[in-house]
Amino acid sequence: MRAVGYKTPQPISAETSLIDIELPVPDATGHDILVEVKAVSVNPVDVKVRAGVTPPDGQAKILGWDAAGVVKAVGPDVSLFKVGDEVFYAGSIARQGSNAEFQLVDERIVGHKPKTLDFAAAAALPLTSITAYETLFDRLKVRDVVPGAAKAILIIGGAGGVGSIAIQIARALTDLTVIATASRPETQDWVKQLGAHHVIDHSKPIAKQVAALGIGAPGFIFSTTNTSDHLADIVDAIAPQGRFALIDDPKALDVMPFKRKAVSIHWELMFTRPLFDTPDMIEQHRLLNTIANLVDAGQIKTTLNETAGTINAANLKVAHAMVESGKMKGKVVLEGF
Repeated sequence: MRAVGYKTPQPISAETSLIDIELPVPDATGHDILVEVKAVSVNPVDVKVRAGVTPPDGQAKILGWDAAGVVKAVGPDVSLFKVGDEVFYAGSIARQGSNAEFQLVDERIVGHKPKTLDFAAAAALPLTSITAYETLFDRLKVRDVVPGAAKAILIIGGAGGVGSIAIQIARALTDLTVIATASRPETQDWVKQLGAHHVIDHSKPIAKQVAALGIGAPGFIFSTTNTSDHLADIVDAIAPQGRFALIDDPKALDVMPFKRKAVSIHWELMFTRPLFDTPDMIEQHRLLNTIANLVDAGQIKTTLNETAGTINAANLKVAHAMVESGKMKGKVVLEGF
């Protein structure tokens, strides 16, 4: 089967940063399903792994943690899917990825593809949807009111992949007032279209802008990017006893300033459940089906914003460079071989 991977971590500009390779088609065992990959999306995790993780000697690492495709074979323990089902998923960071014609993935972290979306539009959703959903409901527990706080959530980085879907999930499944940050006219328009009640500029002091809205201190803050740059503003803006979540990788995170407000701090990593084979891993199957149902009901739309052609090394290099630019609006997708 055709696949795209790398053997040595390099800058994306390097000739062999990503290479086209041939691999055998794997066999489905246990809870695994074998998926014929139709479309993939590129996320910041692809860029981080490619730039910093060295594969075992002589082996190639296949990236890709977003895919939509068709089930071609099932392991003996599979009960959630059958051959021919259309699916979407983000997979596990501990396994080979979706930049290949066929991929093995545990059925418990796979959802049925939204019926109203094509494969490309569906491939934009899994990783970011799982991240946003788990952050909102498993980490921040936004349905539990923070006493005295504004019933609101501030989403820093609202135009990115995770922010774009977090806004929509919060609007569809909660009654929270959604405040999103975006710094450019086109990204500000984008987050407004996605349903943000208020849009502020994260290139300017955030706390003052939140206060100027006149709705009170939000009980929840979700930082998707550049957390270290905004930490002081987050401390100022959040309500006492509020809940703060982040997903990026600041080199250091001084949590002491939150103590006075008794703020709880939550890390979200959507790979944790499959990485540790947690007893509740099937929750990712369920939440992806929830997202699919919301899409088919017209309550959520795909965050696909750009396409980069078919799935090959040259086009994936372009997509990686786009993600590395830090100026993405929504998601970039590649489709077909």
